[in-house]
Amino acid sequence: MHDRRTKYYLDKQNAKFLGVCAGVADYTGIDLLWTRIGFMITALFFFPPLFLVYFLVAWLAPKKPLGLYDDKEEEKFWQGTRANPRRSVNEIRSRFRDVDRRLADVELMVTSRNTRLADEIEALR
Repeated sequence: MHDRRTKYYLDKQNAKFLGVCAGVADYTGIDLLWTRIGFMITALFFFPPLFLVYFLVAWLAPKKPLGLYDDKEEEKFWQGTRANPRRSVNEIRSRFRDVDRRLADVELMVTSRNTRLADEIEALR
């Protein structure tokens, strides 16, 4: 079974304690340092409930599988997909439309009556 790239995982490879903040940073694409700072500032105001949630997440969430992403570009793509799936779908559609348009241009050039190209091909025979 292939690991899901849209799922939250604990990131034990970048963990300082249990990997919850590193997992949130990986899931959202927010820098790990800012995620940790945000957690600590929030902990000042909501100490007991926040740490209860922290330990529950650490206990319940699965560990991030090794090799989940092939490279940094793929990691950024999946972080963007998790953050805004609609935007990701629209970007992919736009890329496919661009590829389709360029392919149509190539097809038009190849199938059009280009006498110079036809003469060059005939000269090669």
